[in-house]
Amino acid sequence: MSQSLARLHVHLVFSTKRRVPWLQEGIRSSMHAYLASVLKDMDCPASLINSVEDHVHILFALGRTTALSVAVEQLKKTSSKWVKTQGLDFAGFGWQAGYGAFSVSESNVATVRRYIADQRAHHQAKTFEDELRALLERHGVEFDERYVWD
Repeated sequence: MSQSLARLHVHLVFSTKRRVPWLQEGIRSSMHAYLASVLKDMDCPASLINSVEDHVHILFALGRTTALSVAVEQLKKTSSKWVKTQGLDFAGFGWQAGYGAFSVSESNVATVRRYIADQRAHHQAKTFEDELRALLERHGVEFDERYVWD
């Protein structure tokens, strides 16, 4: 094959440092737009971005020449700097050190989009910690509780 072709969907989840509820209504939509622009610049177009006060979910297509770890690092680093420019109230903002990333088959994209869109409803009954544990278990990711939370 003379061409390199790929379509890899990623469901990315990460929280604010120590789950501080920084992502209030006043900043949320602007932050989503900023995250989408960072991904677009990396040739990793976002399909959907949604968040609640303490964490964000992103469904995006990983660019064929972009490593996942590089995309996440760039996304978190630049968005953290951007959030801190949004006023003195955000001077202490930070993202958690880690993240959860899960592959999504083309046939499950619509289901994951609905899941991400319904974050507010999910978190009326489930904490971020419980949600992430369930995602890790569903995707067969082994983890040690001592190193997941910061």
